[in-house]
Amino acid sequence: MRGHSRILGASLLLLVAAASPAWAGPPYITDDPEPTDTGHWENYLYTESAHVAGGRDTPAAGIEINYGAFEDTQLTMSVPLTPNPGPLGMGVVWAPLGGGVKYRFIEEDDDGWRPQVAFFPQIAIPVGAANRGAPVTELFPIWAQKSEGPWQMFGGGGFTNNPGPGNRGFLIWGIALQRQVTDELALGVETFGQGRDSVNDRAGAGVGATVQYDFTKLWHVVGSVNRGIENTHDADQYSFNLALKWTP
Repeated sequence: MRGHSRILGASLLLLVAAASPAWAGPPYITDDPEPTDTGHWENYLYTESAHVAGGRDTPAAGIEINYGAFEDTQLTMSVPLTPNPGPLGMGVVWAPLGGGVKYRFIEEDDDGWRPQVAFFPQIAIPVGAANRGAPVTELFPIWAQKSEGPWQMFGGGGFTNNPGPGNRGFLIWGIALQRQVTDELALGVETFGQGRDSVNDRAGAGVGATVQYDFTKLWHVVGSVNRGIENTHDADQYSFNLALKWTP
């Protein structure tokens, strides 16, 4: 699996500039439809940071826990471990506490054209004094994936409900391409974005490159670097994500 849900925090696109839920997990911004195997865990201890106007590049940390509760069904929980420095004198900003359920309702046809497809509703609950009064947000995305030999393409998007004065519900989207270079090493690229989340903000978009390396069946390292290509001054000028993944 490549994009595993981390609803924790603002997306890397707006990591310290907004309170939007992240809609993927290390190392991708874009998510995929593949749930954690039934009865197994897929966990991440990660650090990430984004450079935005008026903000400091101080990495934040968090943990994401994924469990294959039933066939084709993954439960996800995410918890921030450290805050981000907020933009323009806002103080520290904690990423939201998150949770979600990924349900794959279409299986991939290995010999045909049909991709696997999943619905992945998520919720993000603001925490911390700087987020007092911020709304609880919900994301309702559909993700699809098709594989061909060592190549995998996945992506999709959905709608984020973002209530509150001056806020707007908005769409998110992403598409990624990954190649398994060796048995241990996978490389990928992606492009992603989101619409306006308030009456005063603009839409944003970015591109990224990812790497995943499997030391053993239990221990893995994943990472990404990203660059904003739209609304870069106010959103994501550049960002990174690095995580230790373990799969007991």
